[in-house]
Amino acid sequence: MKPGTRATHPTYLFAMNASATSFTSTPSSTPGADAAPPRALPLAGLRVVEFTHMVMGPTCGMVLADLGAEVIKVEPVEGDRTRHLLGAGAGFFPMFNRNKKSIALDLRSPEGLEVARKLAASADVVAQNFKPGVMTKYGLDYAALSALNPRLIYVNHTGFLPGPYEHRTALDEVVQMMGGLAYMTGRPGDPLRAGSSVNDIMGGMFGAIGAMAALMQRGITGRGQEVDSALFENNVFLVGQHMMQYAVTGQPAAPMPDRISSWALYDVFSVKDGEQIFLAAVSDAQWVTFCDALGFADLKADPRLATNNDRVRARPTLMPDLRARLAAYSAAELAAVFEKHGLPFAPISRPEQLLDDPHLNATGGLADITLPDGERAGQTARTTLLPVAMDGQRLGVRLHPPVAGPAHRRAAAGAGLHARAGGRAAQQPRRGLTSTHAALMAPCGDPSPQRQRRHHPCHTPSILCSVPPAIPRRLRPLSVTAKAPCAAAPPWQHWPPRQPAWPHPAQPGRRPPATARCAWCCPSVLAREWTGSPARSRRAWARRWAAAW
Repeated sequence: MKPGTRATHPTYLFAMNASATSFTSTPSSTPGADAAPPRALPLAGLRVVEFTHMVMGPTCGMVLADLGAEVIKVEPVEGDRTRHLLGAGAGFFPMFNRNKKSIALDLRSPEGLEVARKLAASADVVAQNFKPGVMTKYGLDYAALSALNPRLIYVNHTGFLPGPYEHRTALDEVVQMMGGLAYMTGRPGDPLRAGSSVNDIMGGMFGAIGAMAALMQRGITGRGQEVDSALFENNVFLVGQHMMQYAVTGQPAAPMPDRISSWALYDVFSVKDGEQIFLAAVSDAQWVTFCDALGFADLKADPRLATNNDRVRARPTLMPDLRARLAAYSAAELAAVFEKHGLPFAPISRPEQLLDDPHLNATGGLADITLPDGERAGQTARTTLLPVAMDGQRLGVRLHPPVAGPAHRRAAAGAGLHARAGGRAAQQPRRGLTSTHAALMAPCGDPSPQRQRRHHPCHTPSILCSVPPAIPRRLRPLSVTAKAPCAAAPPWQHWPPRQPAWPHPAQPGRRPPATARCAWCCPSVLAREWTGSPARSRRAWARRWAAAW
C-alpha cells in the first residue's frame, strides 16, 4: 500500500453503525445567535480506528472525533463492557464515545481478525489501551500494521511507559495511590482519590496531543510513528509541582487539607444557614478590596497584615477571625459582593447542578445526546463538550454514541450484507454484481445518481461509491472482486487518468493487471473481468464510460 492510500474493503463494514441519522449543528458561543452553518473541522478526512474500552483510550478517540476525525470504534460482538457498568461507571460509554461509529468483531475468529487488520491498516491513526502483548498476539501491534501502512500513527494507552513497572496492571486509582496524588488529596493519614478519572481522561488527552504532533511530523517526513501515553507518568506530571516544591524548599509538601497555603484568604467558609462558599484574595490589591468591600477597616490598617506573606504567617490567628466575621453573611450575599468587586469566589456545587448552570446553557457548553444503552436507552441526555471554541464556535455532537446489537444488523441490512456469528459478513450478491457498492463508511452529502454517475463526488476518503447506476445491468461487469484498495484521491490522481483501460471494449477477454487502481474512479480498487457482449453493447459501454468523465 502506498503512503497516503486508504483501504476500503466491503465485507468488514457489516456492523458499522452511526446511530445519529442527522448531524447536530455545532452550537454558537453567542447567546441567542442562530445556529451556525456546518463548517469544515480541523481533522476532517482523518480516519481513526480505536481498539479501546473504559475511559483512557475512548477519551483520545473522542477528542479526535470532536475535532472532525472519522473515528471507528471496534467492539467485541457482545458490545463494549463499559456499556453496562453501574454506579460511578454508568456514564463512561455515553460520555466518551460520541461522534464515533462502531463495528462489532470477534478477534478470536480468523475472519474477524482479518477484518480488523484491514480496517486498522486503512487508518491514519490507531489507538488502543489493552494490556501489553494483547495487540501483538492478534497481529494488531504497530510493527505489524506499520508494515502495511508506513504512514500509520499508533497510539498506545498503557499503565506505565516501558520500564520496571510496565508488566503491572494499572487503574486510575492505582496510579493515584502510588503516584502521590491520593496522599495530596486526602487528609493526613487518609489518602483519597480525586473525584474524577483525572489520569484516564488526561492520559487520553495526552494520547490525542501526541497523535496530532505525529500527524504534523508525518507531513514533513512522510512516515508515521508510535506514540505512548501512560497513566502513571501522567499522574507524576500532575504532582510535579509538589516534587518541585520539595526541591526548592527542602520541605515535603503537606496534603492539600493540611497544606501551608500560598495565600491567607484562600479557603472554604461555612456561612449563614449552613451554606458553604469558597473565597480568595491572592494579591495585596485584592486584600485591600476585600477589606473595603466588607468594611474590615481594622484588618486593612493592621501592619501585621500588610503583605501577602505577612498574612500567610498570621494565618493561625487570622482565619478564625475571618470565619467568625463571615458567618453572619449568606452565601448569596458574599457571592454578590465578590462578583461586584472582581474577587475570586465559587459556590460549592454538585455535578448534577451544572446541568442547569446559566453560563453553560448560555454559551453552548452542553449538548444533547441519545443514550445508547440501559434502562434509559433512546432517551435524551445532556453531555459536556470539549472546553474549546474554534472560530467562536464550540465543537458539537455530530453523531450520538453508537448503539450496539440490533442496530448493527439494521446497518448491515441497509448495506446489502448480513451478519453471521463471530463477526463475519456474508455477501448477498445481486444478479451480475456483488454488493461491494453498498457499504457506505459515512453518509454522503448527496446520494443522488447524478453525483454517483461521475467520479467520486465529494472527495471524502470515508465514502465508498457505488457502481454508476446509469449503466444498464447487461453492460455491468459480471464479476467484481475486492483487491488491494486505494484512497479517494482527487480527480487528477485517479487511475486511469482520462479514459478507461479496463475492461477494454476491444479486448473483452482480457483481464486487468493486479495493480489496477480506480477502474471506476472511486475509492474502491476493483479488479473487473469483462465476459464479453455484442459489439453494439461494447460501444454503448464505451460511450457511457466516456460520458462519466
